Amino acid sequence: MKLSVIMPVYNRERYVVSALRSLVRQRDAADLDIIIIDDGSTDGSAEAVRSMMRENPCIRLFQQSNMGVARARNAGLRQLPPDAEFVSFLDSDDISLAGRFKADLARFEATSGLELTYSLMTLVDRIDDEKLEPEADCCTMTLRGISLSTALFSRTLVDRIGHFDEDFEQSEDTDYLLRVFETGPRYELPNTVAIYYRRHAGNVTKEHSGRVRNHLRAIHKSMRRRKADPSRREVQGIFELKSPADWRMP
Repeated sequence: MKLSVIMPVYNRERYVVSALRSLVRQRDAADLDIIIIDDGSTDGSAEAVRSMMRENPCIRLFQQSNMGVARARNAGLRQLPPDAEFVSFLDSDDISLAGRFKADLARFEATSGLELTYSLMTLVDRIDDEKLEPEADCCTMTLRGISLSTALFSRTLVDRIGHFDEDFEQSEDTDYLLRVFETGPRYELPNTVAIYYRRHAGNVTKEHSGRVRNHLRAIHKSMRRRKADPSRREVQGIFELKSPADWRMP
């Protein structure tokens, strides 16, 4: 079975190789297809990706001028091969846990009609990029947050939902996930961690006011969709939101 993973990249030379290493170590789980969309990086991100491509032909690199993350994700969707049965995402500064895809794909094999798994994420302030694991004295928080990278989608579900809303500069992931769950897909919520989400000074989510404004706009659009179409479902009990006060030392 073929699994395509879409990774938008913008100025992530420092982290992208670690993110890619976390994916390619899972090649035994599926016929892995890694789609990199370099969104006009001005650093050495593209060169870092090419350094991984030499030994990993499953990585495909596409470059475009800087158009924002929603357009980069849509560019990735347009590159999906016809035989891709499953789709996931990984941000270029995060880590996909070893064995994650193998475990999730086993759920699809065991459950007829399953369209989506949506797992946990662990926020980490420091990651050992050699071991691809949190550093011993780091702060962590595990939750079921808003992250495309914790989801594994069937291709049929992705085709049904369509593209990302390019009007969003941020929170395009919130809008997309709300649209997914509104349709009432058959899904499972595994209590296993899918990714380490790296917290650092360059995170787009640090732009707090813009992130909150776009997050609320995504929720408002969901409300309007459900009002216009009563068959759409209210999304409850899936996402957790916590404060930094909940972070803990291991």
